[in-house]
Amino acid sequence: MSFLKNKNILVTGADGFIGSHLVENLASKGCNIRAMCIYNSFNSWGWLDTLDKSLMKNIDVRLGDIRDIKSVNNACKNIDYVFHLASLIAIPHSYDSPYSYLETNALGTMNIMESCLNNNVERVIHTSTSEVYGHISKIPIKESNLTYAKSPYSATKIAADQIAYSYYSSFNLPVSIIRPFNTYGPRQSNRAIIPTIITQVLNNDKYIKLGSLYPTRDFSYIKDTVRGFLLTAKSKKSIGEIINIGSGYEISIADLYELICDITQTKLKIKTESTRVRPKKGEVFRLKADNKKAKRLIDWTPQYKNKNGLINGLKETIDWFKVKNNLNKYKSNKYTT
Repeated sequence: MSFLKNKNILVTGADGFIGSHLVENLASKGCNIRAMCIYNSFNSWGWLDTLDKSLMKNIDVRLGDIRDIKSVNNACKNIDYVFHLASLIAIPHSYDSPYSYLETNALGTMNIMESCLNNNVERVIHTSTSEVYGHISKIPIKESNLTYAKSPYSATKIAADQIAYSYYSSFNLPVSIIRPFNTYGPRQSNRAIIPTIITQVLNNDKYIKLGSLYPTRDFSYIKDTVRGFLLTAKSKKSIGEIINIGSGYEISIADLYELICDITQTKLKIKTESTRVRPKKGEVFRLKADNKKAKRLIDWTPQYKNKNGLINGLKETIDWFKVKNNLNKYKSNKYTT
């Protein structure tokens, strides 16, 4: 991405799943990166700790908290591009700790936008989620669809999106909103369905513990999602826009499980656990992206598309999990909210 050459880039949530992949991609291109990770007393940089040391040596890692305006303002100083990914994302945990989601996702985004405005940041790419669509009346889902909060998590992400957009419309801050569908791949946490299935299958448990099997999801491989971030940042047409990043292929959780079983040549008996089932009124039954706008505005189309693309992405993900040191980082027998 030559357009980012000599640009100073801040990635919030750099210690997380998508954030670490974005940092890794940018670092491999020689970009000037400041990576903001959540402060902790262990001096842990999350998934950044697993990246190649040669990539990490030139990255400015900042431990902070997006809920704190001073922390955010310091991180945004002398920055040209901000990729804002920091967020609390686990839906079940939002039932138990809704105020922490409000403070992190909504107030944290307000802090990011205000600091970007005060520091004259050139471009801001804000991360949304397909969960904001909630109640879907028409498939595939377009960006113009109304949003409905089915969980405290999605409510706070809707708020964050509106805050981000308000800074574009009120203060002319150059904000783009990228809306990834269900991203998956190496390093994803066990609170997501694909790592949940893979880790249980690879650990040869007697049966597999799952929640609802009937909802459908649009799974996007991590490489496609990261490319979506970069192309959004590159395109001036994306400013003031919301852009779906999804494969456009829909599959049920039951069929996803069968697909992973076919790839791993393993079959376990399914045991439904009530703690893994969302409240009926809170379930999002179908997600399938309309990605035409991404093609039109940023020239993005999924490279891992349709069933074959999903199979290829799952194979790459499973190969990563098969590495003992990677699999050992996960507690497959414990439900992660």
